[in-house]
Amino acid sequence: MAEQGSTPGGRRGYAGTWPPRQAVAPAGGYAPISVSALPPFIETLRAWARAEAGAGRLLPWVPVAFGTGIAFYFAADHEPVLAVAAVTAIALCAAAFLLRRHKAFPVAVMIAAVAAGFAIATWKTARIAHGVLARPMFSVSLTGFVETRDIRERTDRFVLRVVTMESARGATKLERVRLSVKKGTAPAVGSFVELKARLLPPLTPLRPGSYDFGRDMFFSGIGASGFVMGAIKTAQAPDGGGLKLRYSAVMQGMRDAIDARIRTTLEGDKRAIATALLTGRRDAISEPVNDAMFISGLGHVLSISGYHMAVVAGVVFFAVRALLALFPTLTVGFAIKKWAAVAALAASAFYLLLSGAEVATQRSFFMTAVVLIAVMVDRRAITFRTLAVAALIVLTMAPEALVHPSFQMSFAATLGLVALVQLGMPRLFAQPDHSATAQVALWGGRELTMLLLASLVAGLATTPYAAFHFHRVTPYGVLANLAAMPVVSALVMPAGLLGLALMPFGFDGICWWAMGVGIDWMIVVTQWVAALPGAVGRVPAFGIGPLIAASVGIIVLGLLRTPLRYAGAALVLFAAVWAARVPQPDILISADGRNVGVRGQDGKLHLMRAARGASRDSFLVKEWLAADADARKPADASLTAGVSCDEGGCVAQAAGGGFVALALRPEALADDCERAGLLVTARPAPTACGAAVIDAERLRRLGALALRRNGGGFTIDAVKPRGVDRPWSPAIAGEGEAETTILAPRATGERPVRPRAIDATPSDADLQADE
Repeated sequence: MAEQGSTPGGRRGYAGTWPPRQAVAPAGGYAPISVSALPPFIETLRAWARAEAGAGRLLPWVPVAFGTGIAFYFAADHEPVLAVAAVTAIALCAAAFLLRRHKAFPVAVMIAAVAAGFAIATWKTARIAHGVLARPMFSVSLTGFVETRDIRERTDRFVLRVVTMESARGATKLERVRLSVKKGTAPAVGSFVELKARLLPPLTPLRPGSYDFGRDMFFSGIGASGFVMGAIKTAQAPDGGGLKLRYSAVMQGMRDAIDARIRTTLEGDKRAIATALLTGRRDAISEPVNDAMFISGLGHVLSISGYHMAVVAGVVFFAVRALLALFPTLTVGFAIKKWAAVAALAASAFYLLLSGAEVATQRSFFMTAVVLIAVMVDRRAITFRTLAVAALIVLTMAPEALVHPSFQMSFAATLGLVALVQLGMPRLFAQPDHSATAQVALWGGRELTMLLLASLVAGLATTPYAAFHFHRVTPYGVLANLAAMPVVSALVMPAGLLGLALMPFGFDGICWWAMGVGIDWMIVVTQWVAALPGAVGRVPAFGIGPLIAASVGIIVLGLLRTPLRYAGAALVLFAAVWAARVPQPDILISADGRNVGVRGQDGKLHLMRAARGASRDSFLVKEWLAADADARKPADASLTAGVSCDEGGCVAQAAGGGFVALALRPEALADDCERAGLLVTARPAPTACGAAVIDAERLRRLGALALRRNGGGFTIDAVKPRGVDRPWSPAIAGEGEAETTILAPRATGERPVRPRAIDATPSDADLQADE
């Protein structure tokens, strides 16, 4: 574009003129599209593209490419060869360096970043490789050091670094196990203990596409979970346990001391939330309050992340700067702003260590550190470059964070807020002092509007991830944040920080009381918002495809500056439509073959279970119902409507016709094979069976299954499809079926109705969920 302007017959913003045309309508009444309209439009697109490729626009896209490489790693069917991945990444980085003055340099950098992300993720997995338990083990003798301890609402939990492990069956040596004990009986961090435990393999996804808890445990160095059997004995340690263990014991002692001081003033949920905000312990919060927090959109307050780190750094920064400003000599002769930034950085680092340094907290600290360092070196603090550097640091140190909802939601919200600052928030109320907008700003209108915009943008940016991982959205999230967050920012967090500072002097009681007042208000707001009509926005489960499309759309909306950014809005809209059109499974089968969900004629899931009772597999059923956008509770009697059971098993009719049977005893197999269209059993399959069979061997290889009706049969979607073999989910020997295996159900026929059997024995999934 050489110039801009308007001419007769021209349009503003395009070079040259827009020649007038005479359109002659054909007989059908439609005017033909003139080809001469295309060149100016294409030229405009090129101009926008050149603007987006300008100086300084490449860096924010580097972490996007780096993260894409990590995503490719997690999408691989088997573990890549580390040497090949590393050599490829080094070669591509070298090629990008050699092309630094060539037009192809941006493309080379992006390709190199993708390769580097893939190599980093591969290297991280190879570096932390450890044993993972494949089968349950009973009465295992363990000795080891207690590394961490969590105090929960119903039980306590600790991580044991294993020194010795003995079992009659023998097993792969595990490095760490996570064990649950009765409340109040967890051993102290740093102690060396002897105990007996029942060990379970890491919990696999409860349905295809759901969250992989085993992957999280693998990257935490934990190879099994379980439960202590009997007493825990403290013994003489063979060595000191190492510096890391002593550090953990010191930090745990500090957290315990803070919690004990808070207990002297607060109790119940107020105490639990106060402790969560300061130390990262959030498992002692009661279930009703915890649910209300997430339904109302205030659940982010319970997880120490960017907001908390920003408040800590901000409070310390402004407090130190205000204190130093009281001395004119310091104000005139020294850069007290930089001194305040140093103090804020130190406080943020202490808060990181105190809160347990989880991945979300690490990301927040790095982001805050980059901002404070920018202040120290007189650079602009809140920019896309700051966010890019923080993202690269986090993904390099913990590439597994990319697939964690905390990272996804945190960076999406931060990207939206940075874009808001870059694109318009600084100009808000930028009017003459005598204007009406200036008067509104004087009375707090600017702060209120900024809070409203920030809550709206952050909420919209995190909506796809909340819908994907938790199957719900928060329609009133902006309302809850507007009502509660000012109190949390101005009272709760500052009072907590002041309480930490005053603890050594014994004057912290008033601070905890003030913190409790603010938390009381926050709880009232959450419960009020959660009780509003339509407060729970349930979303059916959808695949990774719509989430990727929405993520690309959010990135494009945030990073681009020209009107090309609106392509991102189109992508987000496309992702929403795609997600809404994803079909839900017709049959769900648990990995142990003891629970089957069948979609009935009413379109809802009906459950066949190996045991009855409110506690039976409640965690599993809760996840299935949430993924189906079903508001019913696991104990709801309507879940078993249309299901008939006896001691031998259960049977239900599927929506498309035919019966689905769950056989629990060998004597039921013959009858089910004769009459059912689909037979599910946790036992070996009969040699000759007229029904399509999902048996113990198939479930052992494939894990939990989802079946979708496809013409005359079902398409199988498995948690562990054939050919997938990863360190956190090792493949089991056997041929196994691929995801597209078709099972042909038997035609509808008559089926004897079985009476219901009642058994409230808890399952491994329930025990692991509680653990």
